[in-house]
Amino acid sequence: MNLEEFNSAPADRVRPALAACCDVPRWVDAILAKRPYGEVAALTAVADQVLRELDDDEVDRALQAHPRIGDRPQGASTEAAWSRSEQSGVGDDAGVRQELAEGNRQYEDRFGRVFLICATGLSAAQMLSSLRTRLTHDDATEAAVVHEELRKIALLRLSKVVTA
Repeated sequence: MNLEEFNSAPADRVRPALAACCDVPRWVDAILAKRPYGEVAALTAVADQVLRELDDDEVDRALQAHPRIGDRPQGASTEAAWSRSEQSGVGDDAGVRQELAEGNRQYEDRFGRVFLICATGLSAAQMLSSLRTRLTHDDATEAAVVHEELRKIALLRLSKVVTA
């Protein structure tokens, strides 16, 4: 939808699209509350600021909507379609998928959450390298990285929802 449609559409119509970007009700509500936006950059700035303020529980909630890297999300939902597109760099190599599956298991054992990376434009090798590096992080460092990756994904997805 364009910005004019975004600004004028009923909140109930816009809310699911925003939740597909980042499933945190406070984030969605904050964006809706500031409508109308004069330009997409203003919308992005509000979205970015609120994303930077998410607490750990909100980040954990948002992570629940993200599949593991290397999994092929099923279904026709917006989130599934975006995930399939974002993870297109994984490819069909069974060996790479196995390495990602093992890395995901190690990551989840280590940090207790799904490995999240803004995969758009990344190759499978780049994703694997990042996963291996991030397994060496302490909890605080990794929490900050996860928050930043979530922010990047949400803003990228928002740009798919609202066009200039």
